[in-house]
Amino acid sequence: MTALNATHDPKLRSWVASANEAGTDFPIQNLPLGRFRTAGSSEAFRIGVAIGDQVLDLRAAGLVDTDDMNVLMNASIKDRQALRAAISAGLAEGSDKQAAWSKALLAQAKAEMTVPCRIGDYTDFYTGIHHATTVGKLFRPDQPLLPNYKWVPIGYHGRASSIVVSGQSFKRPQGQTKAPDATEPSFGPSKRLDYELELGFLVGRGNAQGEPIAIGEAEDHLFGVTLLNDWSARDVQAWEYQPLGPFLSKNFASSLSPWIVTMEALAPFRAKFERPAEDPQPLPYLDSASNRESGALDITLEVLLQTAKMRAEGVAPALLTRGNTTEAAYWTAAQLIAHHTVNGCNLQPGDLLGSGTLSGPKPDEAGSMMELTLGGKQPITLPNGEKRTFLEDGDTLIIRGYCERAGAVRIGLGEVSGTVV
Repeated sequence: MTALNATHDPKLRSWVASANEAGTDFPIQNLPLGRFRTAGSSEAFRIGVAIGDQVLDLRAAGLVDTDDMNVLMNASIKDRQALRAAISAGLAEGSDKQAAWSKALLAQAKAEMTVPCRIGDYTDFYTGIHHATTVGKLFRPDQPLLPNYKWVPIGYHGRASSIVVSGQSFKRPQGQTKAPDATEPSFGPSKRLDYELELGFLVGRGNAQGEPIAIGEAEDHLFGVTLLNDWSARDVQAWEYQPLGPFLSKNFASSLSPWIVTMEALAPFRAKFERPAEDPQPLPYLDSASNRESGALDITLEVLLQTAKMRAEGVAPALLTRGNTTEAAYWTAAQLIAHHTVNGCNLQPGDLLGSGTLSGPKPDEAGSMMELTLGGKQPITLPNGEKRTFLEDGDTLIIRGYCERAGAVRIGLGEVSGTVV
C-alpha cells in the first residue's frame, strides 16, 4: 500500500487557481487520470489529468509517450509513483513548468470524455452486506444471506462491451418477465428498472495464467477506483437469474465515471478492515495484517435523482441517499483480487471489478430503488411531489463520491450519471 509522501501534503497548492478552491473534486493532491479530447472534434482520445476545472494533456506536457491508458496502467508501482510525483511537482505553485504546461491545459467544460481505459473483462462482485441482506429478505425472509456469503466473495462475469461513460442515455431494456400470478411469462419493456451504487476497481499490472496473486501483493495490481452504476432490470432478473445468475437484466448498460482516482491518491483515506467478532474470519488466502490494518477505503457516496419534470422546470437533482464504503463493503478490493486469481485466472490491465451495490445499514443509505422502496411496496416521494418505485423514462440518476478526513485535503471521484429513455 502507498505510503504518504510529498504529493499528499495538505499545504500543497497549484498554479491552476481552480484546484485551490474549497470543495473542488480535483485539487493537486488528487490527480485522477482519464481520456479526453476537444469536444466536437474527431481527434484521438488522449490521456489527461484532472486539475481543478482543467485537464492537463500528459503527452503534450512531455510526461508520457503514449495515448494508451492501458499501457500506463501496466507500469510498475515505482514508475506510477514517479509519474505522480512529476505531475504534482509541475503543477505546484512556483513550478518552472507553468509557462509550458499552461499550453497543455483544456477546460473540462470544453472536453469530451470517454471510458477511461480499454476494458477487456468485467467482473461484478456482491460485497455490500446490507444490500445483500435487505434484498435477501424480500425473497428469503428466513434466510436472507446464503450460507456461502460470509466465506467467499460472490461474483459473476458481466458484459464489458456495454459499459459507457458518464453522461450518456440508454434505452429502457426489454426482456421476459413473469408476474407471480401469471401462468406464462410475457415479453416487453422492463417495468422495474433500477440503479446500483457501486465502486469500480481497475486492474493495473496483471498476472500470468496459473499464477495466483497473494493477498499481500494484491494492491500492487490495483490501479485505481471509479464510480460505477450497474443498471438493473429487476423484473427481468427475477425470472432469469436461476440457476446461472443475471444475464439480460444487467448487460444492457453499465455507466462508469470518466476519472480513475489512483490508489496512490487514496493513501490518506484508508481504514481498518474489521469483521464482527461473531462472523467467520477470512480464510488465510483472504487475510493479511496489512489488509486488516488499512484494507478498507473511506469514501462517501451520494445518489441523486432528477426527473424529466425537474429538468424542464430547472429544479436541481434531489438527494436520495448518502453513505460510506467502510460500513457497506464486506470484502476489500485486495480480497477481490486475491479471490479472483486464486484458481489461476489471469487478470489484465484495464479489467474492471465492480464492488456490488454499496448500501449502508440505514434506510437513507440504500444503494438501489429496490431497497429504498422495499421492492416497490413503499414509493418514495421527491421534493416536487413526484413519486417513484423504480426509474421512469426521462429520469437521470447521478452518483457522486468524495473522501474527507481531518489532516487531509478533500478529494473527489467526480460523478457518474445516466438517463433512461
